[in-house]
Amino acid sequence: MNDTKESFHTNPLRIYNHMNKRNQIWVAFRAAFPYTVPILAGFVFLGIAYGIFMNSLGFSAIYPILMSLFIFAGSMEFVAATLLLITFGPINALVLTLMVNARHLFYGISMLDKYRGIGKKKLYMIYGLCDESFAINSTVNIPNFVDKGWFMFFVTLLNHFYWVIGSAIGGIFGSYVKFNTEGLEFVMTSLFVVIFIEQWMKEKKHHSAVLGLGLSTISLLIFGGTHFIIPAMIAILGVLILLRKQLEKVEVSAT
Repeated sequence: MNDTKESFHTNPLRIYNHMNKRNQIWVAFRAAFPYTVPILAGFVFLGIAYGIFMNSLGFSAIYPILMSLFIFAGSMEFVAATLLLITFGPINALVLTLMVNARHLFYGISMLDKYRGIGKKKLYMIYGLCDESFAINSTVNIPNFVDKGWFMFFVTLLNHFYWVIGSAIGGIFGSYVKFNTEGLEFVMTSLFVVIFIEQWMKEKKHHSAVLGLGLSTISLLIFGGTHFIIPAMIAILGVLILLRKQLEKVEVSAT
């Protein structure tokens, strides 16, 4: 055991590799953090509202903290809060969760290539994948000098951290604050609009964005505002798979 410690501290190459790895992690953190700042504002604000909501239902602060830490499902956490007040029905809870978070199935499929070859970090990134982390990691152009695995890891970790902190604040101080939380969900809608506009301005060609908007609009007209999300995502995924090669050629020619 002592020989191992001595070899690590006396071997210049090992010391260099260790320091270089630590530097890569720090560089990736610094590169990822600015992209998550808009999420920070939205998640902390919504997390506080969630903590206050849980408090209003009679739950102590530990409930929103643990639910945010281990469930981390945004809107489903609000639904889960009401499920805790009624007779336990595991099948109903499972079906409801699948319906609310079915979009993550498509997120996961589209991130298979992104997550390839990044090691064990992938396990947490799959668990912590949310709308906002997907929006950043799937669209951002990561600089060549930044380790992409650590970059995406920190985007996921920071977003998760923001939500837990917001829920903790709301849960702890919820009994002292009373305000109308109606309409707070529009905060995240606004955030996605900002991300979409920023990405639109970065791209030279807008084929994917136009396809997404067009197919979503068609699904909305056909299925209505309550049931259009899943059909829209299936249509978008199918069309993008069919047109993948053509879109890749367009992107290459644009660069």
